[in-house]
Amino acid sequence: MKKLKENSVNLIMSLCELVIGILLLVNPVGFTTFVIRALGVVLAIRGIVSVISYFRAKPEEAIKKQSLAVGFIFLTIGLFCVFRSGWFIATFPVLTVLYGVIILFAGITKIQWVADCIRMKKKQWLFALISAALSLISAIIIIKNPFTTTAVLWTFTAVSLIVEAIFDVVSVFVGGRKNKKSQGKNKVTD
Repeated sequence: MKKLKENSVNLIMSLCELVIGILLLVNPVGFTTFVIRALGVVLAIRGIVSVISYFRAKPEEAIKKQSLAVGFIFLTIGLFCVFRSGWFIATFPVLTVLYGVIILFAGITKIQWVADCIRMKKKQWLFALISAALSLISAIIIIKNPFTTTAVLWTFTAVSLIVEAIFDVVSVFVGGRKNKKSQGKNKVTD
């Protein structure tokens, strides 16, 4: 249980990668449209709250925060996401490159995990290394975008996310089991 708490962030990130990978594999355009619309709803609500807070605040305070303008900006962006989500799908190549950059940053942060495992002399560092390598390779392929169809790219992204997530989860659990075994040996030798 202690090991799960220590690695809860990695485990949650891995499970999110797995779920997103499966959803992308099943219906990439539908999943992306849902995410864009959900973000739009959140932004629209944020905009409405800002507009309301403008009228509820004292004039001097409202001027400083500029919540009316901020609210209208959020509301406009939110409504655009909700009603024009197809525009984002049409601009997919640019979004794909941005997504590749995000995966690249995730892979770079996983290198930290590999270094931490090696420095702490944990034997599961190889799983973390494979996960980091998959992230970096995926990012490079996505950024270069050698695929000619969106479907192939979505499928590749979905599968890579699923494989990365599996390696991450295995890494967390393998590390936990080996630590319990080594702790048991230390108690016997003490």
